[in-house]
Amino acid sequence: MIKRSLAEILQRNKGKRKALILLGARQTGKTTLLKELFGNRSNVLWLNGDEPDTLAMFSDATSTRLRSMLAGYDTLVVDEAQRIKNVGLKFKLITDQIPEIQLIASGSSAFDLANLVNEPLTGRKLEYHLYPLSFKEMVLHHGQMEEIRLLSHRLIFGYYPDVVTAEGNEKEILHQLSDSYLFKDILMWERIKKPDKLIKLLQALAFQVGSEVSYNELGRMLGLNNETIEKYIQLLEKTFVIFRLGAFSRNLRKELRKGKKFYFYDNGIRNALIANFALPELRQDIGALWENFLMSERMKYLHYQRIWSNSYFWRTQDQQEIDYIEERDGILHAYEFKWSPAKKARLSRTFSNAYPNHEYSVITRENYMEFLGVG
Repeated sequence: MIKRSLAEILQRNKGKRKALILLGARQTGKTTLLKELFGNRSNVLWLNGDEPDTLAMFSDATSTRLRSMLAGYDTLVVDEAQRIKNVGLKFKLITDQIPEIQLIASGSSAFDLANLVNEPLTGRKLEYHLYPLSFKEMVLHHGQMEEIRLLSHRLIFGYYPDVVTAEGNEKEILHQLSDSYLFKDILMWERIKKPDKLIKLLQALAFQVGSEVSYNELGRMLGLNNETIEKYIQLLEKTFVIFRLGAFSRNLRKELRKGKKFYFYDNGIRNALIANFALPELRQDIGALWENFLMSERMKYLHYQRIWSNSYFWRTQDQQEIDYIEERDGILHAYEFKWSPAKKARLSRTFSNAYPNHEYSVITRENYMEFLGVG
């Protein structure tokens, strides 16, 4: 069993009279994690929102009925909670009227579950995201040297649990994941009229990893208007397939103010979408692969360590740029990503003069471990 970083966090926050909400893409291990923590205890009631009896149990739930249902238990775990109608109001009844019960809920469809529980559970919940396995989790699992040795493999196949644990069968699993299953929640949503366009949009974003993205350009390419492009991208973000990086801009006339870049939470999904599993040394896009790997692993690290920062990229109209910036406690941390250590990187003088309160690092294969929380 690969120990997940969230396991300790969930255990630490259990019993604080807050609902624990676990969100994440399909197949990232949410159910496995909850069963490991709470699955084999007699005082835990485990329900699944996909089961008809669970839906019936909650259909006309009152505080009296819920109290009777939960008698003898101190913990309620609801998996696939987004299937339950008015789930936020039902959970509010539990947290308000039966505070001795620890409520834990998970869901793969973030835009459903988060929207349904956010307002009713305001001030009553702690929310966490579970991502594919991380570099740090795998280092803790089998050691730093082994994970460093597997770097090229991770760049190509990524960190989905089934991929990591099914050596030799990575391509088939990734094709199954990327062939609509990962996007099932979006495709089931009634307003998605052209699922083929969604997949083509993902493919276009996969080819543009690390580059600025234009909605106008994507719209012309796919035959969709800007509003539809924006809607699809927002859904892909909310279901943890991609995430965006906005442009940093404060006081320079030539800075880009509205730019955006998109990254995939997993390299393997990105490569499956473009059907390219070639080795790193044979690829023209190794720079983009390296950047996506570092960005996704950094996002996992920041979330699991509860490090709060604003994240950006920086670019000017005359093409001066910085790959990644974190703003924390009044200091700008600027990073350049280089696959080849031989390529020298210098910080833009324009940036350093405009923002003297900064730190600068070049992240390569020789020092990326510390950047990902392994020192």
